[in-house]
Amino acid sequence: YVLGLLILAMGLTLNTKAGLGVSPIISVSYSISYITGLDFGNMTLCLYTLFVIAQFAIKGKNAQKKDILQIPLSIVFTRFLNLFTDLLPEGPTVLWQQFLLLLAAVWLTGMGLSMSVNMRLIPNPGDGIVQAIADRTHREMGLVKNLFDVGNITVTAVVGFVSGHPLLGIGAGTVVAVLGVGRSVAVFNHFFKDSMDRLAEKG
Repeated sequence: YVLGLLILAMGLTLNTKAGLGVSPIISVSYSISYITGLDFGNMTLCLYTLFVIAQFAIKGKNAQKKDILQIPLSIVFTRFLNLFTDLLPEGPTVLWQQFLLLLAAVWLTGMGLSMSVNMRLIPNPGDGIVQAIADRTHREMGLVKNLFDVGNITVTAVVGFVSGHPLLGIGAGTVVAVLGVGRSVAVFNHFFKDSMDRLAEKG
């Protein structure tokens, strides 16, 4: 579970370092942070808090008290985002190297998402809301992740357009992440979900 969260934070950071557009799940907070000059980690924390509130609405009577623990988890997780951003060197400027870094980032994001969510402990809010929607609609999590990413990009595009910064934070990397992360989740779950579910049940 902990390893999954660290891998997820690493994947999101590398996506940004690739320089081809940020990951859809953080594109809204990134664009608002860029426009307002506010701290990126803090804006992501605000967004994640909204995700937690939305989960309670989606789950209804199935919501659990432990879901609120996603908020203190978010505080720690967003500090790791800031830490990785500061520690990791700037990404390459050669296009083919940027795409290789992007592909690695997409796979790590999908793997980290799956590992943390499948343990059924305290998910990252961005993943928790995807799981809540998938459970409520009885849809495959990878597909729901794809659709949720499209929704985030749409909001980011509107924010950028209204503020006079069209396509802020949105690029080829964002599109690849939309298509790739959901599929990475599906591939990872295909091979490992059953064994991870058994581990979660034992826990």
